[in-house]
Amino acid sequence: MEKRIDEANFEETGYCYTLSLISGKYKPVILYCLMEYEPVRFNAMRRYLGGVADKTLSRALKELERDGLIDRTLYPQVPPWVEYTLTEKGRSLVKVLDQLCDWGARHRPQVEKSGSASS
Repeated sequence: MEKRIDEANFEETGYCYTLSLISGKYKPVILYCLMEYEPVRFNAMRRYLGGVADKTLSRALKELERDGLIDRTLYPQVPPWVEYTLTEKGRSLVKVLDQLCDWGARHRPQVEKSGSASS
């Protein structure tokens, strides 16, 4: 049977759902950071991302937590200590993120010592 675009709905695809969870400027980087270095504290995450506003990072972390991809653990001490880790659902994305990393490593332009990209 031939697929027909006029009968298709992108919003019903798994691809659309996945993108809805991980799209945005910082979410994929947050997930990558946690994949490589968990647990990670808020300030360490902010430094890793370089230049992200606290409010922006906080919003991305809350969305990832709401969607079940990360856990936030608050340790009741002064000052408060908060750590972020991947959930099982978040860990299930590791293979996908690894594939993105591999693809980027294979297709990234090679940089010569002079700093210019070669083809």
